[in-house]
Amino acid sequence: MKNKIFVISVLFFISLSIYLFKTAPEPLADSSIKVGSQFPVSVLFRAVAAENAVARAIYTTEIVGKGKKAGLKFSEKWRNKTLDAGPLPALFLKEASKTIEKSPVPLGLFLGSDFPIVSTNKFSGVQVEKLKQIRVDSNPAFFYFTDIKRHVAMFPDYAVAEGCVTCHNEHPDSPKKDWKLNDIMGATTWLYPDETVSLEEIMDAVSVVRSGIVTAYLQYLEKCKKFQNPPEIGNKWPEQGYFLPSSEVFLAAYEQEASQQTLKILLSHTAKTSTALKDS
Repeated sequence: MKNKIFVISVLFFISLSIYLFKTAPEPLADSSIKVGSQFPVSVLFRAVAAENAVARAIYTTEIVGKGKKAGLKFSEKWRNKTLDAGPLPALFLKEASKTIEKSPVPLGLFLGSDFPIVSTNKFSGVQVEKLKQIRVDSNPAFFYFTDIKRHVAMFPDYAVAEGCVTCHNEHPDSPKKDWKLNDIMGATTWLYPDETVSLEEIMDAVSVVRSGIVTAYLQYLEKCKKFQNPPEIGNKWPEQGYFLPSSEVFLAAYEQEASQQTLKILLSHTAKTSTALKDS
C-alpha cells in the first residue's frame, strides 16, 4: 500500500511540475506532494504572492523602467484614449485583480498603504497595525478578519525601482514625499475564506493569478496598438529599444521564474511537515 501511495505521489509531482514548468524541474530530496494533501491557507497565500511578486518585478523593471528610457510612457490616466501611455505598476496590479475577482476562485487581492495616493487604498484599523509590524520585521502578516469572514495575508510591497519612488514623491496627491528605494510602501493583501486548502485549490488560485497578469498585459498591448507611434511587439524587450514583448514572450519569462518560486514553496512546506511528523 505504501509503495502505491509513493508511486501516485511521484506521478502527481510530475504532473504538477509539467503544469507549473512545462518541463520537469530538478527534484528536491525527501520531498513529495501526496494526493489528497491539505495545506494551511498560508501556503496558498505565499504561492500567489510569489507569483504576483515575479510579475510585478518584471513589469516594473523590464517594461516600465526600461520602457521609459526607450520612449514609452506610463500614467495613472492611461485609459484616456487621447493619451499614449500604459498603466503604472500599481494600476497593472489593479487590472489583474479585476480578473481574479471575476473568477469562481474565492480569492481577493488589493494593494493598500497607510500613505496612498488614492484615498480608497488607505489602510485602517488592524491593517495599519499589521503594516507597522511588517515594516519592523519585513515578514508577511497572516490573520483572520471576522468582519468579512476571510483569512487575510499582507505581504510587504517594496519600492523596487527608482520610478516608484519618483512617481510617489512627485505626485501632487501623495501624502508622503520622502520615499526611498527599497522602502516598504504598503502591502499586497490577499483574502481567502478557508483555513485549509487542497493542492488543487492552490493550483486553481495560481492559475487565476496568472490569468489576471496575462489579461492585464494584453490590455496594455491592445492600448499600445492604438498609439500614434506604436512600439514593435514581438520577441524584443524595451532594453533593446522601442519594443515590447508579445504576451507569449512576457508569459514565458514570467512563468519560468514564478513556477520555480511556487513549486519551491509547496515542496518546502511538505518537507517541513514530513520532518515534523518524523520528530513527533
